[in-house]
Order: sequence, then C-alpha cells, then structure tokens
Amino acid sequence: MGPVERLHMSVFSQSFSPCGRFLAAGNNYGEIAVFSLSAALSPDATPLSQKPVLRFTAHEGPVYSMLSTDCQLLSSGNGEISCWSWSELIKKNVKSLWTKRPKYKSSLEIPEINSMSMNLRDNSLVFGGGDNNVHILDLEHGVFKSVLQGHTDYIHCVSVRDREAEILSGGEDGAVRMWVLFSADSRTGQSVHCIEIHKYESCARPQFGKWISCLTTDSDWMLCGGGPSLSLWHLRSLSPTSVFPLKGVQRQTSFYQDMILAVGEGPSVSHCLLGGEVKAQIPCSPQSLNTLQLNTSSTEHRVLTVGGSSDLIDVFTNLSYRTFSLSF
Repeated sequence: MGPVERLHMSVFSQSFSPCGRFLAAGNNYGEIAVFSLSAALSPDATPLSQKPVLRFTAHEGPVYSMLSTDCQLLSSGNGEISCWSWSELIKKNVKSLWTKRPKYKSSLEIPEINSMSMNLRDNSLVFGGGDNNVHILDLEHGVFKSVLQGHTDYIHCVSVRDREAEILSGGEDGAVRMWVLFSADSRTGQSVHCIEIHKYESCARPQFGKWISCLTTDSDWMLCGGGPSLSLWHLRSLSPTSVFPLKGVQRQTSFYQDMILAVGEGPSVSHCLLGGEVKAQIPCSPQSLNTLQLNTSSTEHRVLTVGGSSDLIDVFTNLSYRTFSLSF
C-alpha cells in the first residue's frame, strides 16, 4: 500500500478474539488486520509487535462492522457478511467459512451493512444498513429468518437487549425503533415503540440534523446520539435522563462501570458520568474517531482500543492516557 492510501486510511470497525489475546480491525479498503495484543503489551515489545501478524482483503468495499462469537469473527461489507474462524486466522489461514447476502429488492443497489449485534438467546445475528431494514440471520442453520420493516431511511446502528429479547435500531430517519420478536422462528417482528430523539428539546441540535449514528443498550438503559446530542434514556419510561454536552456527532459509545465512553468527531475519547457531566477528554492520534472497543474477556489484556481517520489504532491500558498505537 502506498503512502497516499495510508494517508487516506480510516479504521471503521474492531473486534477482540474470544480469548482476548488478539484484535481484528477493518478499514475503508476492505482489509482486516489481526494484531497480537500479547506481543504488543509484552515487556519486550518492539515496533514490529505493533504491526499486524496478519493482514488480508475481506470485502470489496469498507469493513463497516465486526463482531466475535465464541470461536468466529463476523465482518460486514457492502451487502454481505463473511465469517472467519479465529483459530484459523491465528494460524494465518484467511479462507472464510462462509459469505452470505440477504435477498435485496433491487440487484442494482448493494446496500452497506453498517451494524451487527448478536442475539445470544437464539444464536442469531441482527444487522441493519442501507436498505432501511433490520435483518436476522439464524447462525445455527445459516438462513435469513426475519426482516423488520419500519425505518424510512438508512439504518446506522442496531443493538440487542438480551434479557427482553428486544432489538433496537436507529438511523438516518431520526427514529430509534424497538422491536419485539413474537417467537424465535417469527418471520416478522413488530416495532413496539418509535422514539424520535430530535423531537425532545433537550437533545435536539437542528444544525447537525436528526439522524442517529450510535446506539447501545445495557438492560433498562439506552445511549444514543448523532445529529441530536448523545443522551441516556430509561427504556421503561422512554424518557431521556441525561444529555451529554459533547461537541460534534458521536459515532460509538459504550457503558463502562459507572461511566460512559464515547468517540466521534474530534480527536479524543470522552469519559462521561451517568448524570451527564463530561469528566475527561483523552487525546487520541486520529483527528476523528469511528470505533472504540473494550477488551473485557481478558484480565491480562484489559485494554481500550480506538480507531478512526488514520492507520493508527490507539491502545489504552489505563483509561486516562494512550499507552501506544498499533498501525495497519
């Protein structure tokens, strides 16, 4: 890859291996890089330890989203989802186990798949993207089993509420929809609530628009933002309890202990308290950020990794400063 491509690289997605010792990251050129965290964090790490142990082209367009199951890595691109075996990737074998494409209405337009989330109850993959629909893929049998229709525009983010078996989705139309699946084999789901975040005065930022770019849930709570300010919602009462005074559009956010971590436009990770205060903004290498991931499956390699408009992925071993950067 030449210096010009490297200059224009963006990291869109990341996922830790189930053992917590490796990190996979996806970029705008359709490549996935696998890094060894154990090598990069070791006391005898060299600059080479911060480079990928494996790098390959996974999709023709960007790798928009990634997540790991017990033993596999799933990646999404334009109109397709591919599955890789972690044990094979670690052995540097890059043959995918499968690639699946939902049936789209038109064969001319290939919608990007922006966001994926696991429904652990029935081992299904929930995903949404450019065709305005939420799709559900049964991973056990490899079949697409439901399409949830209701959004009038492009879906940016999906999240699953494990205990309630509810799916939440947000997108360009400014709506967060909550869906209930009637039964595990249901072909359709019903949108039980539709919250238009931009219609709440405390969240609205008309100068940025109404679209929802990030959404995450933790039992009875939801975080969402985009054009509207990042806000914390109580899902039983469907009301915003805190609004965070962060500038720009937030692209990914996560609950962490009694805090909220958020990244988006601007070169820093925001640490927010549940009450709405911004406690700290920690500087990062990329000027704009797309993705943050916490490695919770490994106590030994417990890190936060952050990527965005750069070929660098910042690694934080403690949340208050960047320890080093991995590079694509």
